[in-house]
Amino acid sequence: MAVARMATVAAWVPCRSWGWAAVPFGPHCGFNTLLAPMPQRAPRWLPACRQKTSLSFLNRPDLPKLAYKRLKGKSPGIIFIPGYISNMNGTKALAIEEFCKSLGHAYIRFDYSGVGSSDGNLEESTVGKWRKDVLSIIDDVAEGPQILVGSSLGGWLMLHAAIARPEKVMALIGVATAADGFVTQFNQLPVEVKKEVEMKGVWSIPSKYHEEGVFHIQYSFIKEAEHHCLLHSPIPVNCPIRLLHGMKDDVIPWHTSMQVADRVLSTDVDVILRKHSDHRMKEKADIQLLVYTIDDLIDKLSTIVN
Repeated sequence: MAVARMATVAAWVPCRSWGWAAVPFGPHCGFNTLLAPMPQRAPRWLPACRQKTSLSFLNRPDLPKLAYKRLKGKSPGIIFIPGYISNMNGTKALAIEEFCKSLGHAYIRFDYSGVGSSDGNLEESTVGKWRKDVLSIIDDVAEGPQILVGSSLGGWLMLHAAIARPEKVMALIGVATAADGFVTQFNQLPVEVKKEVEMKGVWSIPSKYHEEGVFHIQYSFIKEAEHHCLLHSPIPVNCPIRLLHGMKDDVIPWHTSMQVADRVLSTDVDVILRKHSDHRMKEKADIQLLVYTIDDLIDKLSTIVN
């Protein structure tokens, strides 16, 4: 099975060579280890089976309906958790779906409440509410063990999900994991700027990743997010974890992934750095690395189960 699946991966991924460094956490890892070259590969695409996913909605008492798309298949399933106000139709979400189709594995992508096709008001959204969204998808839509793939803010939320549902979350893959992100950035502002934000009730952050060129974040969102910070103490997550990060990330520094790796209790942790990748990590070589990482964890978990 493992050989057959790896052959599928090699056939699926774009024909482009790449180099990356996996950083196993241990007492003897220096900076040269972080940037160690890896063997180059040049695989080809394999057309996925044409199983279609239709838009569905999860009804929740007293909570907004969540829009999601589900691909039925083998276990473990994969759940993609998007970044801040990103929807389920992003490059990474769609690429993972095609990959899961090619392997025949189950897959779920969804929109947070207040985002995309889900119900709710974005201005009323909080990290705590989005955490509940993730747990709702795990509890009421997903079946069996899951690998969570969290992008940016989704990487923060996947850690919370692993803490809350250790019996279902078998492994984590973070892409530019933004653990404590907004809170850390806000606390680094000059005192006078923080006071101004508190008075106005809105923090405006310039961003080249937003169509308006700026994110407007409610001050109440920042204050609520403080209750969900993780990096101040050991993180009780024991499953395998892979943290991918671009060293050109100008939103969440790659050192954040190193902090997460240091804080989690798991001993099976790799930090994988791409020297020229930015925060989005959605170039072809980035996607290639992501699907290879997913496949490696599927193989690892299948070996453990068998």
